[in-house]
Amino acid sequence: MLKRAAAVALALPLAAAITLTGCSSSAATEIVYVVDGPVSSYNANTTVGFASAAAQAFARTLTGFGYHGPDGQVVADHDFGSVSVISGSPLVLDYQIADNAVYSDGKPVTCDDLVLAWAAQSGRFPGFDAATQAGYVDIANIECIPGQKKARVSFVPDRGIVDYTQLFTATTMMPSHVIADQLNIDVTATLLSKNTASVAQIAQLWNTTWDLKPGLKHDDIVKRFPSSGPYKIESVLDDGAVVLVANDRWWGPKAITKRITVSPQAPDIQDRVNNRSVDVVDVAAGSSGALATPDNYERTDAPAAGIEQLIFAPQGPLAQANARRAVALCTPRDVIARDAGVPIANSRLSPVAEDAVAQADGAAEAGPFNRADPVAARAALGAPLPVRIGYQGPNARLAVTVGTITKSCAAAGITVSNVRLDTSGPQALTGGKIDVLLASTGGASGSGSTGSSSMDAYDLHSGNGNNLSAYANPQVDGVIGALAVSGDPAERVRLLAEAAPVLWGDMPTLPLYRQQRTLLMSKKMYAVSENPTRWGVGWNMDRWALMQ
Repeated sequence: MLKRAAAVALALPLAAAITLTGCSSSAATEIVYVVDGPVSSYNANTTVGFASAAAQAFARTLTGFGYHGPDGQVVADHDFGSVSVISGSPLVLDYQIADNAVYSDGKPVTCDDLVLAWAAQSGRFPGFDAATQAGYVDIANIECIPGQKKARVSFVPDRGIVDYTQLFTATTMMPSHVIADQLNIDVTATLLSKNTASVAQIAQLWNTTWDLKPGLKHDDIVKRFPSSGPYKIESVLDDGAVVLVANDRWWGPKAITKRITVSPQAPDIQDRVNNRSVDVVDVAAGSSGALATPDNYERTDAPAAGIEQLIFAPQGPLAQANARRAVALCTPRDVIARDAGVPIANSRLSPVAEDAVAQADGAAEAGPFNRADPVAARAALGAPLPVRIGYQGPNARLAVTVGTITKSCAAAGITVSNVRLDTSGPQALTGGKIDVLLASTGGASGSGSTGSSSMDAYDLHSGNGNNLSAYANPQVDGVIGALAVSGDPAERVRLLAEAAPVLWGDMPTLPLYRQQRTLLMSKKMYAVSENPTRWGVGWNMDRWALMQ
């Protein structure tokens, strides 16, 4: 059973602070929160939304049966509802949504929202641009009476997902009634009837109706972007910042701070810190360069669960494995990791697992790729090669990384071009605008990780949306599928050892290092804590307070 002790423990210091300082201080009405990249979609589950900062922004706007706490663990959200295990083999779960759970537009939260989340992310219904199928692909069916608050979720026999608590958590469920109202249909009945034309319409809206752009009208926000959490969207500013305000229809404990502006990282971040116009900064370490910490701020650096990596395009000059291996051979992973102040990462499938498991994943096969070997790279290639490496900008660390690769690979006859992207990295890679994407897990500018190695491994499973290299290998698919249902460390070691030589031979990606995170905040902030997952510190933003 999931526990909420972590959230309670974190709330206590805040309550004490307010009590002790109540005579002379009060909580500010607004906080400015800086995140890794653009907040381009309300839907953090599309390929583009996954790679953006949507999860950092909306963990307390679109709630679920759990959220990711300060260590990346899933914590039950009993305000939203409860999960009961009915059977372990096959795995059957009952989900009960709170009776008083209602969206900010007054419409109830229902089991239809679970059905839509499953349909979109299961891979069984065409047209949905979902980032990952992890866990949802193993659901055999969902029993849901449309409009009701209870659902029974049955998994495929022998597919008892170990990390089932990762499913239907914060940001994973979108308001299905928005699509139902636009199409004038019953979403659940339509999906379960498998009406091809209608399902295609649902998929198209799931992919695009929640795109966020400056200038959205108030009525449009109310109708298309309702909230199921302590905050709701008020507006989108010209610079892409999203303004969240307290949701007066939220049925749980009210948000302490009434207004939070979620602002994408920009080149002026140091100036904004210096003039105290930002209160919380949660970004990849080094992405803002040598970000100085003024006396009135405190800083924490900690490892994320995501892996900074080179993700190779499925088309173009790196379509063949020998070309990808050549780029890998001339990439000085040791220098890049040392510049980031961390060890080299060798694992593709188990970066956040226990040491014994992680060390088994590719350490031997990675040996030839630890240091740059331009001679071996030239031999693997056989001809000059132009390569465009792109990354979400501005990002000082990744710019330096591309420069390091450029210098090293020139000796191998590989000419690297630095491409700073102001659009989605996944779109640029799959659209042929770049040949390599330098990003974290799933193409994210932030951590990108769910906090679960088994779930993250799906970014190399065939057919997965955030498998941006379009890698397909039946043996590796089998390993990834087996990891999801195995809790035995010895079995996991065996599975990883089976996949490692295949992955290092095919080279769909090149892991560099475990992304580090920088949390910078005003010393007057309370209840903010680091988080290694894609949801970042925003996991409990409704408990934040800036004391004046």
